[in-house]
Amino acid sequence: MKILVIGTGAREHAIIHSLHRETAAGTAAHELHAAPGNPGIAALATLHTVDPLDGAAVTALAEQVGAELVVVGPEAPLVAGVADSVRAAGIPVFGPSGEAARLEGSKSFAKEVMAAAGVPTAMAHVCTDVDELEAALDAFGAPYVVKDDGLAAGKGVVVTDDRAQALAHGAACLAHEGGRVVVEEYLDGPEVSLFCVCDGATVVPLVPAQDFKRVGDGDAGPNTGGMGAYTPLDWAPSGLVQEVVSRIAQPTVDEMARRGTPFSGVLYVGLALTSRGTRVVEFNARFGDPETQSVLARLATPLSEVMLAAARGGLAGLEPLRWRSEASVTVVVASEGYPASARSGDPVTGVEDAEALPGVHVLHAGTGLTETGELVSAGGRVLSVVALGSDLADARRRAYEGVARIELKGSHHRTDIARAAERGEVSVP
Repeated sequence: MKILVIGTGAREHAIIHSLHRETAAGTAAHELHAAPGNPGIAALATLHTVDPLDGAAVTALAEQVGAELVVVGPEAPLVAGVADSVRAAGIPVFGPSGEAARLEGSKSFAKEVMAAAGVPTAMAHVCTDVDELEAALDAFGAPYVVKDDGLAAGKGVVVTDDRAQALAHGAACLAHEGGRVVVEEYLDGPEVSLFCVCDGATVVPLVPAQDFKRVGDGDAGPNTGGMGAYTPLDWAPSGLVQEVVSRIAQPTVDEMARRGTPFSGVLYVGLALTSRGTRVVEFNARFGDPETQSVLARLATPLSEVMLAAARGGLAGLEPLRWRSEASVTVVVASEGYPASARSGDPVTGVEDAEALPGVHVLHAGTGLTETGELVSAGGRVLSVVALGSDLADARRRAYEGVARIELKGSHHRTDIARAAERGEVSVP
C-alpha cells in the first residue's frame, strides 16, 4: 500500500517505524512517503516538502504519489481541516475532520460535548475576561488548574498552588485574539492515556499508557510536550479500558455523530483515576507523543490494517487487536534549555550505538542535518529512545542504556520514567 504520513515528530516516526516493520516482516509491502518528515523518517520513507497546514497542497501531494492512505499526525493540521481536503478528493484518510478535531482544538467545546454525552469530567468554568478568571479561581481554590482553550502543544496548562501564577497564566491566555481560558477543579489520582481508534461509529481501544508531562524528576518544573511514557499499566483497575469505552469514548463518538460531525481517527482520552472515579482530563484528536512510541512498539496487529479500517468505516469487521507481551518504556532526550528556550544546532551522536542494543530503537523528533550530513538538534524534544523488555524493569534498563549512548551537549532527560510503576508504588485512590 502507498501511505503518506503528514508530520515531523517522533509520533510520525513511530507510525512510519511500525509500517516499515510490516514490510520488513513480510506481512505487507508498503511504499512509504512522509511530509515534511525528519532525518530519522528519511531512512524509512521518501520525504516531500509540503506545508502541513495547507489542505490543498497535502491533497495534491497525496494524488501525486498515488497515496492509498493518508495519515495526518499532528493536531494543528487536523484542526485546520487538512483531513477534509484529502477526504474530499476520495482518498482514505486517518484523522478527524476539522469540525470533529474541535474536541482538541477547543477545550470549552469538548466540555460541551462531554456534558451532552454524560461523560464524567472535571467541573469547569469557561472565562473570557480577567474578572471571570479571578472568580473561577476563587470558586475552585487551590490547587488551581488553568488551561488555554486552544491548541498549545501540550504546554497550555498550569497546575499550581500559587494563585498569582495561575492568574498570570490565565491572563496571558486571555490576551490572545479571541482568547478564552478554562478553569477546572483539581483531579487527584494517577493519570492514564488511552487511545481509541474510531471510524465515526465503532470504537477500538489500544492499550493504556502513562506519560510524564513535567520536565524534571518527581514531576518537578514546568509542563512539556511529554518527557517519557510506558505501557502496560499493571496497577490500573482490570476493567478500566472497557469502562472508558462504554462510559466515555463510545458516548462521545455517538454524540459527535448525532451532531453530524462524525469522529474518525484517534480519540486520545486523557484520564485521571480519582477518589471519586474515572474522570476525563482532556480529549485530543490524534495519537499522543510520547505515549504512541511505547504503545505502537507493542502492537502486533499490522497498524496499516487498523488505520485503513478506521478511514474506510470498517472497524466493526476488524479482528481483535493482538499485542506483544513485553513492556515498553520511552525516554525523551531534550535539548539544553527546553522547555523555556531550547538550543538547536548541536551535534547528535550515538544513535546507531543505542539502536545496536537488543530491543531498543530511537525515534527522531527535533533533528536536522547540516550541509555535510551531520545530525544536529533542531528542536526541544530531540529523540525518543524506545525499549521493549520482558517486564518494566527490563525495558527501563534497556531504555536508559540507550540514552546513555547518545551524546548531545547540554541535553537532559528524566531518570524516573516508569520507576514508580516498576516498584509497585503507583496506587489508585
